[in-house]
Amino acid sequence: MSDFVISEAEFDRIFPDRDSCYTYQGLIDALHTYPRFANTGTEAMRSREAAAFLTHADFESVGLQYVKEINEANYWIKCDYSRPFGCPAGQSAYYGRGPIMFSWNFNYKAAGDALGLDLLNNPWLVEQDPSVAWQTALWYWNTQNGPGTMTSHEAMVGGAGFGETIRSLNGALECDGGNPASVRARVAKYERITGIIDTNPGSGLTC
Repeated sequence: MSDFVISEAEFDRIFPDRDSCYTYQGLIDALHTYPRFANTGTEAMRSREAAAFLTHADFESVGLQYVKEINEANYWIKCDYSRPFGCPAGQSAYYGRGPIMFSWNFNYKAAGDALGLDLLNNPWLVEQDPSVAWQTALWYWNTQNGPGTMTSHEAMVGGAGFGETIRSLNGALECDGGNPASVRARVAKYERITGIIDTNPGSGLTC
């Protein structure tokens, strides 16, 4: 029995049309990598963080229907050859995969090092192993500021709110008037998911 704040039945309601790669058990198996995720603070805080994380998965992978980036013409872009480790799996191997469309060779290297997986040489693990797919998303959520000033985990447990998780994930393109429609779409998905799990969405929803 999992202690995760979102049940399998709720997960099924949130993602009714998901790809078979995205299993609830895969998510549960991945949680050990970041034990403070959705496990910090009050029950409401834990529920909001889980909802926020799943909201961005919902947005980026279109309801968990896509395991990898649709636009194959852009695959080659996600290799930064200026990094000393290069792109050993091939220039076009580091395209977006998993719940938040995890991409770029430097992210595969950093996440792989943190998770004890050789994702730089075998990035395909992210689209083949349900637990690894969720682990990479959790790595970014819990450790990376992105264009923001804090991690998404810090935003949700520190009181900044859902809007700052948008900033940490895609703020350079969406926040401060960059793409208000995308921000509204993310907020709407967040409110839908918090409704399914019967928790208050909190404040600070936009960026």
